[in-house]
Amino acid sequence: MVAAQFLKARISPETKRLVQSAAGEQLVTESMWLKRLIIEALRAAPTSTKGALAKQGNDPLAARGARLYVRLRREDRLLLRERSNARGLRPATYVSVLVRTHLRDLAPLPKEELVALKRSVAELSAIGRNLNQIARTANQGGRVAGSQRDELQAFLKVCEALRDHVKALIKANLCSWAVGHAEPED
Repeated sequence: MVAAQFLKARISPETKRLVQSAAGEQLVTESMWLKRLIIEALRAAPTSTKGALAKQGNDPLAARGARLYVRLRREDRLLLRERSNARGLRPATYVSVLVRTHLRDLAPLPKEELVALKRSVAELSAIGRNLNQIARTANQGGRVAGSQRDELQAFLKVCEALRDHVKALIKANLCSWAVGHAEPED
């Protein structure tokens, strides 16, 4: 929606102060406060007005991907920039992910970390196939040679290391969303 039209009205200084106060309480501009008031009044209007509002697509609250404006203190903007940069995201995208994560109770996982986890799962699958072949040989009455025992020990060490790596990755991911950097807690 492109807002290209203006509505004008003259009001008393006292009304202006009341509007400023009401807008300030909601942490929005006077213009945004007035715009919300107009939209709510149009929604409460007769059905024909609501239909015209929907047809024109002028209902910003119903629009898909509608913008949301948030005011932040200077210090908070600096923290936001730092944390979003640490995640490799733009600040608006970072805030969007955090809000969606909170509202839907999701665990945020950036693309790079998801790719690393997928690689780990692929490695575990390959190890599982190899272990399955060794177990099949042993179950068919075959002997597990000394070299195969060494392979089993190596597989076990790799699995333990991968498990620890994935646990550390998950912990770092959760901490980094709270702190802004993927630094482990002591």
